[in-house]
Amino acid sequence: MRVGCGFDHAGLPLREAVTTALARAGHEPVDLGCEDDYPDIALRIGRALVSGEFSRGLLVCGSGAGVAVAACKLTGVRAAVAHDHYTAAQCVTHDDCNVLCLGARVVGPAIAAELVVAFAQASFDGDDRHARRLEKLEELERSGLEAEL
Repeated sequence: MRVGCGFDHAGLPLREAVTTALARAGHEPVDLGCEDDYPDIALRIGRALVSGEFSRGLLVCGSGAGVAVAACKLTGVRAAVAHDHYTAAQCVTHDDCNVLCLGARVVGPAIAAELVVAFAQASFDGDDRHARRLEKLEELERSGLEAEL
């Protein structure tokens, strides 16, 4: 799987660990660089993801929160912050997330490496309740505050 990877200045300490872990697990990490302002790198990853250049994206900032907020503003992007193994996989299996957000000031390189592999190896389970919820998320994305759920 091709995974687009982007970092802000605070995310750089995890750069080598996460790209190496993805490659060792048989994935193709593509480093799209670093931006001082996290919305800029979130947009770069989002555009590449939605265009089909990548199957998944990885964004790393200091906490994971900033890149997640920015990425979730982009149509077609479902991003989640995960600092534990369960959430890194579950955000894909239940929520079909396509971007994992990590905080380099929250987790170290060894944990980050495990998280990106769990995220990349997970797949959406397609359960009816999860599909129903995804339909509602798509309606929120289309209609925003005017949505009728």
